[in-house]
Amino acid sequence: MKIKSKIWIENDEGILISEGRVQLLKLIEDTGSLNKAAKAMNLSYQKAWKLVDASNKAAKSPLIETHVGGNKGGGTILTPYGKSLIEIFEAINADCWIFLDEQLKKHGI
Repeated sequence: MKIKSKIWIENDEGILISEGRVQLLKLIEDTGSLNKAAKAMNLSYQKAWKLVDASNKAAKSPLIETHVGGNKGGGTILTPYGKSLIEIFEAINADCWIFLDEQLKKHGI
């Protein structure tokens, strides 16, 4: 047996980070583009931008930086804070799964 659960971190401003937002941020890092990351997740650019913008507003520092085009085109990169937030969320999420599995064993389910 396994407990299924989803976690996210939020504050008074809204959702800071969640599994879906982590996936989007990782794809931004991999592709260097919010548009490409959105397409990879089958999201509209507008929806992806709203998710990232909401996280940026809830965060103490921006999670991404955008660079306007030019000869080589623009792009989007993760900030050091954005990268650290992904690592923190993934560690907390892993700890949560371990705890939930231990609870099943503890209660003999």
